[in-house]
Amino acid sequence: MRMNGYQKENIFRLLSDIKSRSPFYARKYEGIEVESMSTQEEFETLPFTDKGDLREAYPLGLAAVPERDIVRIHSSSGTTGTPVVIPYTRRDVEDWAVMFERCYRMAGVTENDRIQITPGYGLWTAGIGFQAGCERLGAMAIPMGPGNTEKQLRMMQDLKTTVITGTSSYALLLSEEIRKRGIRDELCLKKGIIGSERWGEKMRQSIADSLGVDFYDIYGLTEIYGPGIGISCDYRNGIHMWDDYIYFEIIDPNTGKILPDGETGELVITAFRKEGAPLIRYRTHDLTRIIPGECPCGSRFPRIDIIVGRTDDMVKVKGVNMFPAQFDEAISALDGATGEYQVMIDHLEGRDIITLYFETDLCEGSRQDLERDMTALIKSRIGVTVVSKAVDVGYLPRSEKKAHRFFDNRY
Repeated sequence: MRMNGYQKENIFRLLSDIKSRSPFYARKYEGIEVESMSTQEEFETLPFTDKGDLREAYPLGLAAVPERDIVRIHSSSGTTGTPVVIPYTRRDVEDWAVMFERCYRMAGVTENDRIQITPGYGLWTAGIGFQAGCERLGAMAIPMGPGNTEKQLRMMQDLKTTVITGTSSYALLLSEEIRKRGIRDELCLKKGIIGSERWGEKMRQSIADSLGVDFYDIYGLTEIYGPGIGISCDYRNGIHMWDDYIYFEIIDPNTGKILPDGETGELVITAFRKEGAPLIRYRTHDLTRIIPGECPCGSRFPRIDIIVGRTDDMVKVKGVNMFPAQFDEAISALDGATGEYQVMIDHLEGRDIITLYFETDLCEGSRQDLERDMTALIKSRIGVTVVSKAVDVGYLPRSEKKAHRFFDNRY
């Protein structure tokens, strides 16, 4: 994708003084005359920024402004080591709210809607981002946060919630509880805005039918504002990205080479308007592609495809590289499987064993054939042999946050 004029102007303005404003980039770009760069080709020679760089900058080493100008910080969970802390200025917070309001409007949400916000608040970017965009839009925010399903459903009924937001895992949990209680007709839900994890088409349709909503995929990550930097439209053929705030590239994750539009690779983002931590060529590890051409919805904003996985999601078994997305697609293609699954990888008696648990609403007598079909489908699509086990709907654990579907027990 070529830089447009606005992106080019802002990116090279950022590069002109980033070394003087940011000790982090002064070190990273030592010996590189970034201030004199003026072409996209020169920009593409800059080294990538990665999460490891950000962890080394803990706690506020990423700041490109004086600390007195930082009005808020957000952070990753830090479950895999030192957390990543991202500083925000007043303008950063306002820009994020503007982008989030756009997301709501793209999904057809208006000031007359009532938006129930189920993602977590606090250091995580999700809940507060959904709320800021809601308030800027002028809609009614119902800031529930995660959990307490009993109260979630009561508020949904009593306050006549029209828009539900959250992870697909929690949307699944809510939809199953609504179905169990038989209260769908008592709800006013129209739309669901879902982010933070990949979900298969079959699971999406099942939840949409249970809740009676149209779903929109929202995209974002803590390091780049948070959720709200892009969303799908009514045509659901990709995610429109707000390219007046970010510039994005797709690279080969192994070589770092930029890939042509339409080819799947790793998404790299530059947040050129961000003041607190203007990340440059940040490797997201999300796998997607730039969708060429115009969207039928008429939006001028470019699209990336739905995220198909992450480079760090890859698991190698029996010499085959596997991604969760491949299992999502296979399970979606098989009649009888409802969409929820778990993969267990064990090393037993000198060899790797892959067990695929998948839920079905078929009776016990029909499951043996379904298991056989699932094993054959996975073999043909992914190239590995799995032990397929069909289980009852609801057998696998549900999550109020992100679901964990791959368990590698070999190490």
